[in-house]
Amino acid sequence: MSEAARERIVAVIPARLASTRLPGKVLRPIAGVPMLGWVYRAALACPQLDQVLIATDSAEVVAFADSQGWPSVMTSTTLASGTDRVNAVAALVDADIYVNIQGDEPLLRPEHIDSLLRPFARTDAEVTTLSTPCTPQEINDPNAVKVVTANDGRALYFSRATIPYQRGTPLTPRKHIGIYAYRKAALRRFAELPSSPLESVERLEQLRLLEEGISIHVMHTPFDTIGVDTEEDLLAVERILRERSR
Repeated sequence: MSEAARERIVAVIPARLASTRLPGKVLRPIAGVPMLGWVYRAALACPQLDQVLIATDSAEVVAFADSQGWPSVMTSTTLASGTDRVNAVAALVDADIYVNIQGDEPLLRPEHIDSLLRPFARTDAEVTTLSTPCTPQEINDPNAVKVVTANDGRALYFSRATIPYQRGTPLTPRKHIGIYAYRKAALRRFAELPSSPLESVERLEQLRLLEEGISIHVMHTPFDTIGVDTEEDLLAVERILRERSR
């Protein structure tokens, strides 16, 4: 974004402690640092962000943030998604653009945020997200969400199914990385809309926006991530982070 168009950008890290597959995962240590610490420090390293906040429904997460001197906001336990948690913060902290950084993305890099924010130099960008090439192991994995885009980079569809279907010339599917940026009005609109049919069947909240006709710009990044949902994910991330620190 150019200096002439400089807007206030706030990053929010939803950090819900409860997790079905990996309880307490945001505070689980990875290479000696709680997972949330890796995410927060990576976000803090991005100079385009004016503020980084943790949004949680857990007193334990607030206590950890306080011990590090990191700002946090306690949000309701009834909120359905991380995006709803970001919207709750937006009611308290003013900004032009809000970045939703998942608390279980410890491989976050400043380059992800740079790519995510680039479309906002254009006034028509409302929501942005990221994608990277699928690995062979991820192509048929429903936990690796795929995305297909139009020529201008706008998302056509997100799915847990393998899209596009490989019938003609082979095309490597793109994996969606669940980090988002929203203009304030688009974030508020998401929270006001009811859950949509496609969102409900795929369990993908971003489909609510597409069904409503709200465009999502998908920026490609060469930097893959691992969203930590299992013990295996945690161990894989730990190996990568230890290798980076050598």
